[in-house]
Amino acid sequence: MPKIKSHSGAKKRFKVTKSGKVAHKKQGLRHLMTGMKSSNGRKLRRQTIVNKMNEKLIKALIPYA
Repeated sequence: MPKIKSHSGAKKRFKVTKSGKVAHKKQGLRHLMTGMKSSNGRKLRRQTIVNKMNEKLIKALIPYA
């Protein structure tokens, strides 16, 4: 059986934790941050867990993660 190709975009954006959940970095930290509250910017630094609906789709895109 040949290997399944991983989706390049998903590889860069998501990672699977040890417990099997999918984590991703929040959007909105690239530009136009001067008008943002500093507390909001700090919240965006943290990684979050993907919800159950999308988790199955993302795991299909990165089969060897």
